[in-house]
Amino acid sequence: MESRIGELAALGTALCWTITALSFESAGKRIGSFTVNIVRLFMAALLFAVYGWLVRGLPLPTDASPVAWAWLGLSGLVGFVIGDLLLFQAFVDIGARVSMLIYASVPPLTALLARFVLDERLTPLGLLGMGLTVAGIAIVVLRRPAQAQQPGDHVAPLAPFADPVGEASAYDATNPHRTRGVLLAFGGALGQAGGLILGRLGAGVTLDAFAATQIRVFAGIIGFAVLFTISRRWRTVVTAVRDAAAMRRVGLGALFGPFLGVSLGLYAAQNTSAGIASTIMALVPVLIIVPSVLVFKERVTVREVVGAIVAVIGVSLLFWH
Repeated sequence: MESRIGELAALGTALCWTITALSFESAGKRIGSFTVNIVRLFMAALLFAVYGWLVRGLPLPTDASPVAWAWLGLSGLVGFVIGDLLLFQAFVDIGARVSMLIYASVPPLTALLARFVLDERLTPLGLLGMGLTVAGIAIVVLRRPAQAQQPGDHVAPLAPFADPVGEASAYDATNPHRTRGVLLAFGGALGQAGGLILGRLGAGVTLDAFAATQIRVFAGIIGFAVLFTISRRWRTVVTAVRDAAAMRRVGLGALFGPFLGVSLGLYAAQNTSAGIASTIMALVPVLIIVPSVLVFKERVTVREVVGAIVAVIGVSLLFWH
């Protein structure tokens, strides 16, 4: 089991992100996803400082080399800022469901980048497992072809720049933003994949994953701070922090997202193939079915069951590759 610690960490990441998705969705409906993004990073930075002080005796990752800071800082900007912003705008242009379908390309993109950047190679069984997992995720994401977003969907409820279009209009040939939305969603997927690879380059296999993620969070805060200053949105943050209910949800999301989830994800990439780690971490749309049924009383469709089974078979192959 120790030899599969990376795969287990990736699975733990997916579980954490499932909780985060529900928490941030609920908070975003109250204060907006753009505001949630920067508040979650401030909260995560505080959690990392406390963790570093208690566990490592270092509230800041001063033991990381300048090269590690550079790679991890770039990783934070690419993953936390650029990737998320592109994906959120894609939600506006073509709808959440189509965007998430395109976003399912993160695992193969990560594997491709890892092949050229990290010289990682997957076995035939690993490639089969990745293909099945991505196919299962795609089946689940496509479960509601003509309905509005439901309470359990793993999407950002409010995009930062405009009002979202309806799901049906995402397929409308007259939609003027269709091509742009597809490119933005693909850019968001590439940002997620690139952020993981850059984080792996910065952390190597020895730097503490929590310390490495702390650097990524600092970079994310700086990136969003610049955007908030340019767009003059700081007033929304001041208003948001007065919403106690929203802050509790953001706090829960920050704990299981940037703090535990992202750190476990980087630890997974340090201990297994980046492509395999990203594939298992992409299981959120499948894992979120259970709380959606139990908490939001949604019905499970045959398509969802089939997709979940296919994805689980794929992940099983990744554990045994």
